[in-house]
Amino acid sequence: MQPSCPEKTMSENRLQPGLMAIHSNHPEALRDVLVSWMAANPLGGLENELILVQSNGIGQWLKLALARDTRDGGCGVAAALDVQLPSRFFWQVYRSVLGHDQVPETSPFDKSLLVWRLVRLLPELLAQPEFAALARFLQQDADLRKRYQLAERLADLFDQYQVYRADWLAQWAAGHDVLATSRRGVEPLPDDQRWQPLLWRALLRDTGEVLSGTSRAALHRRFLDDVQRWGDAERPAGLPSRVMIFGISSLPQQALELLAAIGRWTQVFMCVHNPCEYYWGDIIADKDLLRAERTRQRRKPGMPDVLALEELHQHAHPLLAAWGKQGRDYIGLLDEYDQREHYSSLIERNDLFFSNGDDCLLHQLQDDILDLRPLAESRARWPVIVPHQDRSIRFHVAHSAQREVEVLHDQLLAAFAADPTLRPRDVIVMVPDINGYAPHIQAVFGLIDRQDPRYIPFSVADRGPRQNNLLLAALERLLNLPQSRVAVSDVLDLLEVPSVRQRFAITEEQLPLLQRWIRAANVRWGLHARQRQSLDLPDAPEQNSWFFGLRRMLLGYAVGAGDAWRDIEPLDEIGGLDAVLAGQLALLLDRLDYSWQQLCQPATPVQWGDRLRALLSTFFAADEGEDGFMLLQLDEGLQNWLEACESVALEQALPLSVVREHWLGLFEQSSLTQPFFAGAVTFATLMPMRAIPFRHVCLLGMNDGDYPRNRVPLDFDLMGQDYRPGDRSRREDDRYLFLEALLSARERLYISWVGRSIHDNSERPPSVLVAQLRDHLSNGWRTVDGQEVLSALTVEHRLQPFSPDYFTAGSPLFSYAREWRAGLSPQDGLLPQNAPATEAALDEYPQDGALTLRQLADVVRDPVRSFFRLRLNVWFEQEDATSQDQEPFAIDALENWRLQHELIQVQKAALRQRIPREQALAEQLARIARRGELAPGGFTAVLEQDLAEPMADLFTRYEQEQEKWPEALPDEPLSLPDVPLEDWLNELRTDGQGNRCRLVLESGGLLHPMRRSYRLDKLLPFWVAHLAGHLGGQPLHSTLVSKNGTVHLPALEPEQAKAYWQALVDAWREGMRHPLPLAVKTGFRWLETGGEPDQPPDGEAGKAARQCYEEHDPANRKFAESASNAYLARAFPTFDHLWANGEFARWAQQLLAPLYLTLKAASARNKKSGGQS
Repeated sequence: MQPSCPEKTMSENRLQPGLMAIHSNHPEALRDVLVSWMAANPLGGLENELILVQSNGIGQWLKLALARDTRDGGCGVAAALDVQLPSRFFWQVYRSVLGHDQVPETSPFDKSLLVWRLVRLLPELLAQPEFAALARFLQQDADLRKRYQLAERLADLFDQYQVYRADWLAQWAAGHDVLATSRRGVEPLPDDQRWQPLLWRALLRDTGEVLSGTSRAALHRRFLDDVQRWGDAERPAGLPSRVMIFGISSLPQQALELLAAIGRWTQVFMCVHNPCEYYWGDIIADKDLLRAERTRQRRKPGMPDVLALEELHQHAHPLLAAWGKQGRDYIGLLDEYDQREHYSSLIERNDLFFSNGDDCLLHQLQDDILDLRPLAESRARWPVIVPHQDRSIRFHVAHSAQREVEVLHDQLLAAFAADPTLRPRDVIVMVPDINGYAPHIQAVFGLIDRQDPRYIPFSVADRGPRQNNLLLAALERLLNLPQSRVAVSDVLDLLEVPSVRQRFAITEEQLPLLQRWIRAANVRWGLHARQRQSLDLPDAPEQNSWFFGLRRMLLGYAVGAGDAWRDIEPLDEIGGLDAVLAGQLALLLDRLDYSWQQLCQPATPVQWGDRLRALLSTFFAADEGEDGFMLLQLDEGLQNWLEACESVALEQALPLSVVREHWLGLFEQSSLTQPFFAGAVTFATLMPMRAIPFRHVCLLGMNDGDYPRNRVPLDFDLMGQDYRPGDRSRREDDRYLFLEALLSARERLYISWVGRSIHDNSERPPSVLVAQLRDHLSNGWRTVDGQEVLSALTVEHRLQPFSPDYFTAGSPLFSYAREWRAGLSPQDGLLPQNAPATEAALDEYPQDGALTLRQLADVVRDPVRSFFRLRLNVWFEQEDATSQDQEPFAIDALENWRLQHELIQVQKAALRQRIPREQALAEQLARIARRGELAPGGFTAVLEQDLAEPMADLFTRYEQEQEKWPEALPDEPLSLPDVPLEDWLNELRTDGQGNRCRLVLESGGLLHPMRRSYRLDKLLPFWVAHLAGHLGGQPLHSTLVSKNGTVHLPALEPEQAKAYWQALVDAWREGMRHPLPLAVKTGFRWLETGGEPDQPPDGEAGKAARQCYEEHDPANRKFAESASNAYLARAFPTFDHLWANGEFARWAQQLLAPLYLTLKAASARNKKSGGQS
């Protein structure tokens, strides 16, 4: 697509000034024209090539083209380039032509300065009756947030007026409160809007006589007058000899006037993306407002000169008419200044329109737009679609943004597999707001290992530093201190930032120890009582605050496990060199406390500058890396704000909320320097002229209401009531962006939206733009087999990625997520009935050190969890960081067991020392409360009562059992030659006649409260110790006194006990090589319902076991064992996996049946003798 540029002509007319516009429907052709023009017409050796672009993606795309080898159409190098945004260049032009002494370096009417001038001026103006509406809005604005937000919107509005309604501002400055409208002429302003000219005149007065004429509107008038006076004089100093304009889809008339004016001296080379080769300015509303006397493009043959609205469908492409208004206006305005005859001799072809062909639906649609083809012509021209061959346009309907990204990942993998020439860099994915999709992208694309063949390189563009910079996130957390709870997670998140850790001399390796101390000290939230009370909690106590925990740590270091001092319970975990870390934590908390006090007080801008710089130096250590650069940017932004406040004479005290919003807002948007092309799939936000050509263009999030993005115009935006060609309409921007995206796809257009409710599967409509596209395709094309076009082009996806439909042969759905396939059950038709559930067994476990009874009991009670933890060192439990942020208003079951176990041990020790049990209980409860483990205030007494309530009955029954076994025995060591086990058997007693008993006080419940039956899974650890007690050859009874009953384990025959013990040892050895297919609750249910090894899984016992393992209905108190155990769910997703190969039945018989049968026999004997357990 290289243009023909004869070298002779080029050299004779080198850098001839004037405005030159090259039109093409292909950005690649425009790019090649620009590159070849630069190569054939180089600038002087010390001149930079000035290129104006609208996005960083376009700038980088051009640089890559320039850097290509000369044999490939490039310049061989991309150097001496000055890539700018248009607004910055236009201001430089004003300064160059009008003089630096007449035009300041920064306009006092720039939006960034207007905001603060308005913050200062608005209170002075509100007393005037014309400002009554604003005064009502600003009522109850103690923190100035409303005033700041209003000032932002007004500054933005007047910034737009300077560019798009300069004539209004000129009239207002002259004292005329009128509006010059596009159709109605000049008319008076409505009474409720008369405050706007008053406000503009107030701004002019406030800037002073010298600077009042330096608004863009005023400067532009002076600039045009001065250019006329310059005549044929030499080019003003500072104006470039050439400026290239590329990838800009819209410019206001003011900008075009400026470019045409400097064309007297400068070569202005404009590359214009035009979707249609024929004149199409009259197929869209408001065509009468375009004032160009001539048009560059010719009319399509057969199209009438005057096109009536009712004839539109007969001569125009409906999608171009619906989406192209912004581009139509730009091209129409450009026609006013385009003098093609002045430069047509320089380039052989300055209209470069190319068809993509007609080999697929996408190319046919693009060709229709190029040719301005109405629907009737399309229907008659194109052949039928063969959907399984033509995949150029596809629509995908999902239930959520997460599912959209998961589906996209699978579709891209399929596309890469089908076309080996397709590379990740050939794919762009665009969404309405990248910040909303970034977490889902990371969760799907980012969690796949780079060595996995399913890994797709990707990059996420358009995220401002505020969204992805750890230091900025930490700063925002600090700036929120006055409103923050200062929870544990907040401070720990701060310490995740390297520069914060470096500032306080805390290493990453020390964080786990610090977290352990914080948890042990029962810190929850709040710096101290005063900080908590500032959050409208007048009675908030000190307990569970940071300073509460810190005092416990420091006292513990001083006295160890000593007595409480001034109601502070020492934490005895800190000693030796650990004191340094505790000191650094104390320093951090002290700095947080000081900063909290400072940030709570309003201050003048100068005072805020000092405070915020102190905040940065206090919490962040500067280095030469990314954090150091960010600190420099923060300081620069702060300095610019201080200079802005000084320039507008703002000395009023401002609250933190206003300063914070402005300072952090500087880092919301990405810059022109942010990488866009990274050799990977690029995820980006849909933004103007982002539609660089890609082989595959994917659009996600095309939901009704989300795109076109819904922007409600301000009530006082007068431009919204008076349209002029070239006006910015963000809604029209989005329509044209959609058109550009469609045209930029070279091989495939992929469109996705959330088309089904995640709650009830009800249908949700797509964006109106997608609906228009789908209607157009449905009306213009037919399929070869008569299937409805939209049905053939649309894929309806399932709610869950593990739906069997994705893994069933013959299904149109597919997935590369093999992890989900592994979790499907045999009845889904995907796994053979006897498929092994696990990988091959590992080698024998090299036990490091001796095994304890507790470890062996853990293997028996949950063999799958033990395998993952001990053998693989895999822990599926993730500690909920936010759980430590809340006070313990209630105690969960595990915590209740722990505290009651602690109370039991204290009371037992008291009995041995002949101290009153009730006294020991009360003292320990007080100690627990001082540790912060019970809710503060009135909740403490309630929780203490709940903990103490079962103790009287528990110890009464315990003492009754002690009377049966009056003599205590010393603990017995356990050391066995056949297994590396070393432990002690404790709680032993005798009746004085040689009979032994292990008498255990258990804080939990060993019986089902309602059924009064055994909780067999809870009894397994005691069963292991019971068996170990028989290994010396002597019988052993076990009596287990629990909260809801007493359980007796009878003595066993020695040989029988050894056989049972050997089964445990065998299970431990085998369970360390692979996960044993055994779920304890399910296994006991199977035994209780008559399970036998030779029974089928669909028998009565098998059905009961399946129900126990799989049926999950918390509302009806049905809890599936697999749902509450992540290890079981990972190794054996369904009961069929557990049952496979008969191993479940074997291990249930070997490990669980001995306890079950022993208790069953004991119960039978008890009933026969009339006894009770």
